[in-house]
Amino acid sequence: MSPAVPPPAVASRLANVASSPVRDLLALTARPEVISFAGGLPAPELFDVDGLRAAFDRVLTEQPRRALQYSTSEGDADLREVIAGRLTARALPTGADEIVVTTGSQQALNVVTTATLEPGDVVLVEDPCYVAALQTFDFAEARVVPVPTDDDGIIPEALEEIAAREPARLLYLVPTFSNPTGRTLPAARRTAVAETAARHGLWIVEDDPYGELRYDGEPVPWIAASPAASDRVILLGSFSKLMAPGLRLGYLRAPAPLRQPCVIAKQAADLHTSTVDQAVAARYLRDNDLDAHVRTVRDAYRARRDALLDGLPAALPAGSRWNRPAGGMFVWATLPDDRDAAELLHTAIEYEVAYVPGAPFFTGPPDPSALRLSFTTHSPEEIEEGLRRLAKALS
Repeated sequence: MSPAVPPPAVASRLANVASSPVRDLLALTARPEVISFAGGLPAPELFDVDGLRAAFDRVLTEQPRRALQYSTSEGDADLREVIAGRLTARALPTGADEIVVTTGSQQALNVVTTATLEPGDVVLVEDPCYVAALQTFDFAEARVVPVPTDDDGIIPEALEEIAAREPARLLYLVPTFSNPTGRTLPAARRTAVAETAARHGLWIVEDDPYGELRYDGEPVPWIAASPAASDRVILLGSFSKLMAPGLRLGYLRAPAPLRQPCVIAKQAADLHTSTVDQAVAARYLRDNDLDAHVRTVRDAYRARRDALLDGLPAALPAGSRWNRPAGGMFVWATLPDDRDAAELLHTAIEYEVAYVPGAPFFTGPPDPSALRLSFTTHSPEEIEEGLRRLAKALS
């Protein structure tokens, strides 16, 4: 008998795709004694368990055969109608046929990437950028080009200069309460971004998982609402931060030329998103006031954000800087220049506290002194204790 031949190697497209440092860190800090500012996790005690249980009961009592059967790739018609209504109520007129339901907004990004990019295509991203988006673009074998940012987000003049010299197909950004920085792009910059995309023929992926989690100020209109960008913005949304991430429900709102390609890409990925979870979400949204629930969540998160901000002066070394996000889940901080946040994390974990170093979020030269702090998972009292531990670790 001849010796066995080893199986082939994994696909080459995976060679340059690193594991998410945030997901890896969540596994490292899963011990209950660790107070973690690392993961962008919603507070589980705020989930409307009773409302969701009632929705499951109604769906499985009234329409069990439909809810447990295969479904369409576009998504549950009732859920798509509810989503379209919510977008329309927030000043973005939308029809149900413009919506594709996905298994979380991460799949929505994957579907859009599949539908728009060839290997080697250029994608422009804000720098720093959401890590899981960078993973998706690496997996698609795209060439990612960073666009500089400041305290207000992506810099329009830098975007214009880079778009003029790079043959880019797509611009990806989280303009409202960005992950990782918590920054919000002002209205004037959104208009400038839309106009640049129109001049240079770019698709814009506007990722908006945090937009309804606003604690201060007035909402800023979506880039998708700009007349200059109405034919080129793919808006991504999610119910993970508003209802429950375990449902894994997201959606995309796409211009007409992209809808069918996105549906085909979705079919190839998983045929369709869970029928029963979609039916439950639609039932929940019909039977409950989600806006009232979101107000409760916002009140809790505002108090947690304030607890974090109030404690940072004593917790971080002198000379550190941080922002004050008007919403979302994250505070972005930088330590004095001689401090490396990744190296200091090992000490922090010894003190049973954790954060995410900022360097992995950069596509361009990283800032080793940067770190991301999430404030949503823990109570104000736990946040205060976590900051006391962090002060000892960094002292």
